[in-house]
Amino acid sequence: MVYLDYAATTPLWPEVLEAMHEAEKEYFANASALHTPGHLAMNQIEEVRELLAEMVGALPDEIVFTSGASESNNTVIRTFEGHKIETSPLEHHSILESAMVYGGEEKPKLYSYMMANNETGELLDIDSIITKAHQDGDFVHSDLTQVLGKIPINVHEMHLDYATFSAHKIGGPVGVGALYIRNGAPFKPLIIGGNQEKKRRGGTYNTVGIVGFGAALKKVKDDNYYDAYANHVRKLRNLLAERILKKIPGSSLNTDIEDSKSLPNILNVSFRAAEGESIQLYLDAEGIIVSTGSACASGDIRPSHVLMAKTGDAEVAHSSIRFSFGIDSSIDDINKVMDVLPGIISRLQGISTLKMEEK
Repeated sequence: MVYLDYAATTPLWPEVLEAMHEAEKEYFANASALHTPGHLAMNQIEEVRELLAEMVGALPDEIVFTSGASESNNTVIRTFEGHKIETSPLEHHSILESAMVYGGEEKPKLYSYMMANNETGELLDIDSIITKAHQDGDFVHSDLTQVLGKIPINVHEMHLDYATFSAHKIGGPVGVGALYIRNGAPFKPLIIGGNQEKKRRGGTYNTVGIVGFGAALKKVKDDNYYDAYANHVRKLRNLLAERILKKIPGSSLNTDIEDSKSLPNILNVSFRAAEGESIQLYLDAEGIIVSTGSACASGDIRPSHVLMAKTGDAEVAHSSIRFSFGIDSSIDDINKVMDVLPGIISRLQGISTLKMEEK
């Protein structure tokens, strides 16, 4: 299998799986309990909290563990219920839809802008947004789910009030994430009914998941992970882009592959007169795993809201494929894609009712 859907979720690192198996045996107790096994479990959780805080430039008590990025995003938006929330049409659905439910017109206002888009990999200039918000006495949240482990970040230096993280984008388990809340920033818990996380997030701790998150963070920190993405992964991504443009008529990039413009691991491509879901299924039949955009929108037949916002062209949006890479990706993966992709696109273009445009 050629797996090129890392932006949706990453395979568990062997080190993560080993750490989680160990936690199941050694740290099974309720981490809120006062007995020794409970303290041992809590010690593991606090070690991960300190590690994540160190890696993102936060203080440990500014980190709250959650079930994942969608919960973290909803928690921030819910905090500003009834107040004006400004965001962009490029955001994840967990921001856009929660803002529609909870947003109002009353001040103070929250700005929520992701640093990197999950469908195109585009790096967004949020510095000016942060400056403007703080000048007006408002607050800023950024969904950093796709950024963690790809490029270094420091939430204090960025002057963020809130930030979202997720374990399964860096080789950790699904079902665990974190929310950074700057000390002094407004906060309203989404899940109540317990004293966990200093009453900021009720519910029994997912100790095993948090330990897995920590093992993934150690991998990112200790194994030249950032360098691997900046060099190895980016070169693979760019090579695939070049070969697609050269070999496949009607192809165009929705990702700007210039170093400073996008994350190193995401490539979004449109194929004129070929439908994206059909491309995905044909590739899947060949053992090549890709996506048509955000995995959270799977089953939604509407065109990508991100590409519609960027291009306004429904055909471009419907004909897009997202390839996303990890540090285990290889040149063999690229070769296997190019062995079958040109034929798939040619076949689909041949039966399409849409006419190919001459470039």
